[in-house]
Amino acid sequence: MADYSESEFQGKVAVITGAGNGLGRSHAHEFAKRGAKIVINDLGGSVDGTGEGDAADAVVKEIEAMGGQAIANKASVSDRAGAQSIVDDALNAFGRIDILVNNAGILRDKSFKKMSLDEWDLVLDVHLNGTAYVTHAAWPHMNAQKYGRIVLTSSGSGIYGNFGQANYGAAKMGMLGMMNVLAIEGGKNNVRVNTLAPGAATRMIATIPGRDFDVDNPPAERSPKLVSPAVLFMCSEEAPNGAVINAMGGRYYRSQVFVNDAVELDVDATFEDLQAQAETLMDMSAAHPPNRGP
Repeated sequence: MADYSESEFQGKVAVITGAGNGLGRSHAHEFAKRGAKIVINDLGGSVDGTGEGDAADAVVKEIEAMGGQAIANKASVSDRAGAQSIVDDALNAFGRIDILVNNAGILRDKSFKKMSLDEWDLVLDVHLNGTAYVTHAAWPHMNAQKYGRIVLTSSGSGIYGNFGQANYGAAKMGMLGMMNVLAIEGGKNNVRVNTLAPGAATRMIATIPGRDFDVDNPPAERSPKLVSPAVLFMCSEEAPNGAVINAMGGRYYRSQVFVNDAVELDVDATFEDLQAQAETLMDMSAAHPPNRGP
């Protein structure tokens, strides 16, 4: 077994939501191996958000068997008091919070015309509101101590789109908007906020039609373990700030918004004027990152 005794994560306190299975469990194991103290949050329900269970307790036992320190929290991130309790438990047990990985999520997949507004609200509540609630609870502590690392979990379904996931995709693209603002607001206090876009064989992904595999023994190239290095990278001392990192199957790359040069029209511009420049407007061959100014 590798020696992580000199790891920079020794003694750090990490909160990981949705850590009872899949990606969150893998992240928790990797932080714990390197000496971090972990709060394992998981409601323990099914991938559609129903029910409760003891998944968090099981992961705590796994970490303790490794010689690590962890506690369980079974609150729902979509409940404001529950979200606050996750951070409170970290402070009460370990005295501080250094790292927050927002990983909890559910699926309610349907094409948009068949999707009920309740199914829309449920997914937005867990993914987007839940991420905001837990982050909001951790935010003042990280800013006060002048140190924090926060990971939001997005998805290719939000960044690039995927049929039948309008609710999920909207929530996941919302992570980028939240990150863009929080990276600016927290940067002055060394609170860095980044976004993960993962791909792995998990029980959530297994519910999508055509994604048949053994969740307990996923294909090696789709293992959640291959996503976790990106999370630790975004939580390290030298982490970037405001970056979107894609991770799947041992491949890691960055996504970024690009713009093209503006079509310059005068103050009397009309639809017809813009339509005449449509080819130039839509041409991204010389696109570049946006200039956001000083």
